[in-house]
Amino acid sequence: MAEIIVVTSGKGGVGKTTTSASLACGLARRGKKTAVIDFDVGLRNLDLIMGCERRVVYDFVNVTQGEATLKQALIKDKRFDNLYVLAASQTRDKDALNREGVEKVLKELDADGFEFIICDSPAGIEKGAFLAMYFADQAVVVVNPEVSSVRDSDRIIGLLDSKTRRAEGGEPIRSHLLLTRYNPQRVEGGEMLSITDVEEVLGLKTVGVIPESGDVLNASNKGEPVILDMESPAGQAYDDAVARILGEERPMRFTQLEKKGFFSKLFGG
Repeated sequence: MAEIIVVTSGKGGVGKTTTSASLACGLARRGKKTAVIDFDVGLRNLDLIMGCERRVVYDFVNVTQGEATLKQALIKDKRFDNLYVLAASQTRDKDALNREGVEKVLKELDADGFEFIICDSPAGIEKGAFLAMYFADQAVVVVNPEVSSVRDSDRIIGLLDSKTRRAEGGEPIRSHLLLTRYNPQRVEGGEMLSITDVEEVLGLKTVGVIPESGDVLNASNKGEPVILDMESPAGQAYDDAVARILGEERPMRFTQLEKKGFFSKLFGG
C-alpha cells in the first residue's frame, strides 16, 4: 500500500511546496517509488520548484475529469527514475477537484506500485486543502516559528484530527511538525518562538528544523529542490527529516546558536 503524506499549513508562504519537493526527492533518492501531486489548483508552483514546468501537458484536473490518463499527465523526473510529478491546473477553478476524482488517482498510483504519494496542499482550509488531507496516512505540518503561523496551524491540526478518512475510522493521522526559516539567534533574542514553544502549543513532535537560508530561494529559482544541495544546511536538514519519516534516528541539527571561541570574540570574528 502506498503511504500518502500531506504537506499542509494554515498560513501561506511558509515553505510547503519547497518541503513537498524536497521530501519527494529525498524519498526517491532512497529508492522509494514516489509521486508528488500539486493540489493548489489555479496557483501552480510545484512544477517550477521541481524544474519541469515546460513539460506539463496534462494536469491533475484533466485526470480527475477523464480528459487525460494518469500516465499521460505524470511527469517523470530527470534526476530520479522513480520520481513523478502531477502538476495542478493553472486555468481551472478551485472547485474543479472532487473527492471521487482524487480517490481514483490515488488508487491508480497505489496499483502502479508507488510507495509514497506526497500531496502538496494549498494553505488554509479551502476545498483543495481538505481534499489533500482527506486520504492521508501522515501529515507534515509546516510552520514558521512565529505566533500567526502557529495559530493558523492549530486550526489545520484540528481538521486533521476530525475531518479525514482516518479520523472517521477512529485511527488518527500521524502528524509531524516541520519548522522552517528557523534562526537560533533570533530565538535567543526573543524575536522567534523556540522549538519547544511550538511543540507545546501544537502538541506535535518535530520531524525537521530547516534553518533560515538563502539557499532555499536560490534552489527554487533554479528548479532544483534544496535537498539536492547537500552542501547547504537547509538541504541537510531536509535529508534528516526524510530519514526521520522513514523511522531513522537523527540528531536535530542547526537548532543551537554557535558559541564563539575565545579568539573569535577577541578579534570580533
